[in-house]
Amino acid sequence: MARFHSALVAALCVAVLPLLDGPPPAVAQGKQSAASPAAPGKKKEHRLILQVNTSEPAVMNLALNNAANAEQHYKGIGEQVKIEIVTFGPGLNMLRDDTSPVKDRIRALTDSSRSISFAACDNTRANMSRVEQKEIPLIPQATIVPSGVVRILELQEQGWSYVRP
Repeated sequence: MARFHSALVAALCVAVLPLLDGPPPAVAQGKQSAASPAAPGKKKEHRLILQVNTSEPAVMNLALNNAANAEQHYKGIGEQVKIEIVTFGPGLNMLRDDTSPVKDRIRALTDSSRSISFAACDNTRANMSRVEQKEIPLIPQATIVPSGVVRILELQEQGWSYVRP
């Protein structure tokens, strides 16, 4: 039994010692909230990816609401934000000129904002074109990317935050 207790104490020491060498926990470092403005002279830029991979209008509208709300929040506290809505699979319908249930909202949003952009997956567009045997028209606000999934991956590797509404 004594050997068991000795082993337990040794294991706890090994687990706790590294914690004592590091900086104090984040909670003890300050009380500035995540929504507080950046330090004077330092402009913080936020980068957000919103994924749309469904043809559900409610999800498309939610993504547009998320984008508008994030932009409004950061503008209100004097910080920059870049937002990219990436569509692929059935979500490409959001950016199709012939099927988008939200193209008027997208036009209005991009007319009033330079912070929000839209990416359309070319893999999906090519597959839809082959299935429908016609060219797939996209709205003018859409930028074609080779792959929606790869676009999200590359943006995340550059430090962008990812949200799936």
